[in-house]
Amino acid sequence: MRLVLTALLALMLPFAANAQEREIQRADNAVRVLSEILAIPEESIPERLLREAEAIAVMPDVVKAGLVFGGRGGKGLMAVRGSDGTWSNPTFITLGGGSFGFQAGVQSADVVLVFRNRRGVDNIVNGKFTLGADASVAAGPVGRSAQASTDGQLKAEIYSYSRARGLFAGIALDGAVIAIDNRANRRVYGRDVTARMILENRVRPQVNAVVGFRDKLEEASAQAAR
Repeated sequence: MRLVLTALLALMLPFAANAQEREIQRADNAVRVLSEILAIPEESIPERLLREAEAIAVMPDVVKAGLVFGGRGGKGLMAVRGSDGTWSNPTFITLGGGSFGFQAGVQSADVVLVFRNRRGVDNIVNGKFTLGADASVAAGPVGRSAQASTDGQLKAEIYSYSRARGLFAGIALDGAVIAIDNRANRRVYGRDVTARMILENRVRPQVNAVVGFRDKLEEASAQAAR
């Protein structure tokens, strides 16, 4: 029996490694998106929003319309700011449905969400969350001193951005649904973990790639605070 279990474990290890590779790629892409977006402050998320953000989600390569299977959506990571101002380890999330306001002719784009309070985050952790229905969402302003054209006092709970063809701009995402990707979380953080445990830093990731996402947010926050 011991030999059988050992053999099964040896067979399962490559599959587990391959599964983690998908999450590592997602984390690496999210870090890339953050780095590229924040590289030009004059054309990026306003520093005020970064300073006041309670959570940030990044979803690389969100698809507007699948050519084969149809539908809309993407996958990414979300981290929250703690009471001490530092960022949590990220939880994996999915984005789907709704109306994605991409530029004409664009089939995919990187999407960034900036949460200005914890209500939306708590709703995501507790179950599926619909942008525009469960919390107000607005296309985000761009640039150091920009103000949202539809909400000059930045009263929306969530601001949404997209980047396609090298351009970074606010995007309409009303009706899009955000949910926790529990399967991805288990592959990276281990069995019996919850998104709340991850966001409260009660568990450590089993792969280092996701730590880079948190570190990039720390770097962005430090720059915005200067």
